[in-house]
Amino acid sequence: MFKRIFNQSFLVQKSKSLLFIISLIAFGFNSYAQGFLKAEGKKIVNAKGENVLLRGFGLGGWMLQEGYMLKINKDGQQYKIRERLEDLMGARQTQEFYDAWLNNHTRKIDIDSLKAWGFNSVRLPMHYNLYTLPIEKETVAGQNTWLDRGFALTDSLLAWCKANKMYLILDLHAAPGGQGNDTNISDRDASKPMLWESEANQQKTIALWAKLAERYKNEEWIGAYDIINEPNYGFSNPTADKNGTQEKINAPLKKLMVDITKAIRAVDQKHMIIIEGNGWGNNYNGVFPLWDNNMAISFHKYWNYNDQASIAHMIKTREEQNAPIWVGETGENSNTWFTDAISLFEKNNIGWAWWPLKKIGFNNPMEIKSNLNYNSVVNYMNNGGNKPKESNVYSGLMELAVHTRLENTIIHKDVIDAMIRQPHSDETKQFKANLVKEGSIIYAVDYDLGKNNQAYFDLDVADYHVATNKRTAGNRGRMYRNDGVDIQMDSTKYEKYYVSNIESGEWLQYTTKVAKKGIYTLKLNTASAQGDGKISIVVNGKVVAKDIAVPNSGGAKKFIPFEVKNIALNAGKQVIKIIADTGGYNFSYIQFVK
Repeated sequence: MFKRIFNQSFLVQKSKSLLFIISLIAFGFNSYAQGFLKAEGKKIVNAKGENVLLRGFGLGGWMLQEGYMLKINKDGQQYKIRERLEDLMGARQTQEFYDAWLNNHTRKIDIDSLKAWGFNSVRLPMHYNLYTLPIEKETVAGQNTWLDRGFALTDSLLAWCKANKMYLILDLHAAPGGQGNDTNISDRDASKPMLWESEANQQKTIALWAKLAERYKNEEWIGAYDIINEPNYGFSNPTADKNGTQEKINAPLKKLMVDITKAIRAVDQKHMIIIEGNGWGNNYNGVFPLWDNNMAISFHKYWNYNDQASIAHMIKTREEQNAPIWVGETGENSNTWFTDAISLFEKNNIGWAWWPLKKIGFNNPMEIKSNLNYNSVVNYMNNGGNKPKESNVYSGLMELAVHTRLENTIIHKDVIDAMIRQPHSDETKQFKANLVKEGSIIYAVDYDLGKNNQAYFDLDVADYHVATNKRTAGNRGRMYRNDGVDIQMDSTKYEKYYVSNIESGEWLQYTTKVAKKGIYTLKLNTASAQGDGKISIVVNGKVVAKDIAVPNSGGAKKFIPFEVKNIALNAGKQVIKIIADTGGYNFSYIQFVK
């Protein structure tokens, strides 16, 4: 989620048949209860008293769209996006799009797949307007009109989680009136009374939680109530400290959270309650001590280092409050950052929920594919100019809604591997089968799965700008894979990619299966404007070619193959490493000629 954090700081398409198998595997898990989660000292435990380490995903973009998830960078609040869509294609067709979006974005197959991949929990970012009317639309002041849509969607999600023995954490992401000055995350309309300025909005927030608690009080697979996401408001000095990162008292925030807790406990004494501090979830000045004995403390972490110092304030809070902590939101970075963060969290017995599961973007498990008509809408919304045709707008939006379905997304197995396997293993695995026989080609971007300096080595692997005040890209091309390796699309070939911006000392590893033992010529397809690059080739740890000159091809995007002869390969598994002794070239593929 693109926002500053206080003190914190491609493409593999699964076939329908594989997804059907995954859903069958996940469906096979029984849904017998583990009992309610609860806070027991510094741990989250189940009814047996067993420690529970939450590994989950936030369903950002489903009930609440943030502009950046749709590539809309101007006026990115959901209500503004919707107003502009209505201007382009009318209210009826806009409603059709949002209905299709809600129906397609999150389904049982998504939860089945999360379970099969190794996750055990889901965080649901709720928009209040799917559950109740805004205060301005209530016919009687102080009345709460309840809407079926939000509750029905939540009921379905809970059923899918129960079937997979996964915990569902309810998160009020957009509170009535909006909970801060970062307006995109709560879909806040700044022309109307915000949460902190409106007693009516506060009472509606309390009533909504009472309604949710009454409905789900006996549901053991509801893991917790995350009662207000990322408050960000400077109560003492909203002009100089508009997001509350320097707030010292936080009295209105604590009062509301206490009032919500009382309303929940009036009907539900079983579920764990999760609280978040000001300043996007991290400023707890004035909030403690805790007021309930079944409570966890959430922190959010983005774009800083993944060392013990980066979570020292979390550990200190856990010790002082004798309560469990949970990283309720984190992500939006590279695979290296993901692996390092999860290793850090789990070493310290801290559960986590990543953000988000899917969007138009490559650094999450599922990438929603755009289309030409929708791209025209995005360009118009961001840059102005001539309005796109109404029929094209409608076609582009409805196609986008269909593309949110899991089977139509791009599944980034490298992201999943970086989150589930790599935090616990230095082993590398094949990204693709990479069978070597006469004339076969291995594409440069299909290097092995694994950590930096194990499956590949790249000098720029993650974004640490909260710590360094300098943004780095990781994968500068921001496509195909989410490692540090820079990848670009070849504009002359459909869905073909190449490794770009290669620097001296970087390397890529390919685990292959050679069909026949023999002496091979390797044809390396590269592009270079200078012709001063050099490579070495290593097979099974042995250098077999050294300081081979990369020819000048006449341009950084003009690829020509050059030959490296007399490379001996045994049959079976062979691990080939391509090392950039000197960088300055782009790399497309290796062809094997026997």
